[in-house]
Amino acid sequence: MNLQDTPALASAQVELQLPAATPGEPFKETATDGFVLGGFTWQHALPDTTRPVVIINAATSVRCRHYSRFADYLFANGFDVITFDYRGIGESRPASLRDLDASWTDWGALDFEAMLRRAQREFPGQPIDVVGHSFGGCAAGLGASGHVIRHLVTVGAQFAYWRDYAPAHRWRMFGKWHLVMPLVTKIYGYFPGKRLGWLEDTPAGVVRDWSTPTDRYEKRPSGRVAHATHGQLPFAKVSAKTLAISISDDPYGTIAAIERLLGYFTHSTNTHLRIEPHDIGEREVGHFAFFRSAYQATLWPIALSWLQTGELAPDTPGRRVPRS
Repeated sequence: MNLQDTPALASAQVELQLPAATPGEPFKETATDGFVLGGFTWQHALPDTTRPVVIINAATSVRCRHYSRFADYLFANGFDVITFDYRGIGESRPASLRDLDASWTDWGALDFEAMLRRAQREFPGQPIDVVGHSFGGCAAGLGASGHVIRHLVTVGAQFAYWRDYAPAHRWRMFGKWHLVMPLVTKIYGYFPGKRLGWLEDTPAGVVRDWSTPTDRYEKRPSGRVAHATHGQLPFAKVSAKTLAISISDDPYGTIAAIERLLGYFTHSTNTHLRIEPHDIGEREVGHFAFFRSAYQATLWPIALSWLQTGELAPDTPGRRVPRS
């Protein structure tokens, strides 16, 4: 069925006539440890406590600019939006990555937490929603203020346990991300991903977390520190209505990988939607394409509907994965 034949989803395609604003306005935000983060805000001119603000958490070593068109779309459909780069990436990159001590846990507990606090300060009284791509879904569970999240949408969200990779790609991906990446990082003091055409340059601490072959986040190097320091990880603070979207040809976001991360969100109401490319008339989608504007008419309305209502529209493509 064509999604545009569904009134609830077809309405999402209409660009609303909203008050004038300056979309994509750059900002700087200081995390609690003093690190200065950079990002962009899409903010309507008139305040409205009923208007949600959406924070978009990027995938590992993907710049926040990758999500700008999706942010434009949310803004046109009545949301305020915050995008940001984790420390070491894009707008938040310091002069030297060799001197940067940054980890996955820092990206969630410090950087994403800083955005939650910014949203509460700059958009007082407004509902706070989150969209997390890949590791960005994991980061959504690492902020101490996670209890303020109303609706959460994750796309291909997991924390890269190698046995969860799609079998057809598993050993190539293991060699690339768990052997080559840490070896190159040891030589350079950071991972020069941009030079190799493998995402953005990445801090060494993030590489250590990514490449450690364990199925538990709290056994990753920075996860161990966080768990030992606080006695637990803060995922359970999130009570948001959560939609986890996975695409069947995404070699990272297998059902096992998505379910592994969802298992940490013990106090949220979780729905896992599995989409086959042919469900939306495509031959392939993969891990990164969801946020490309080519999918504005097919995939973006699914996230929009959830952010608006906390529910899936009746004719949403794909199938719900039964929760174990």
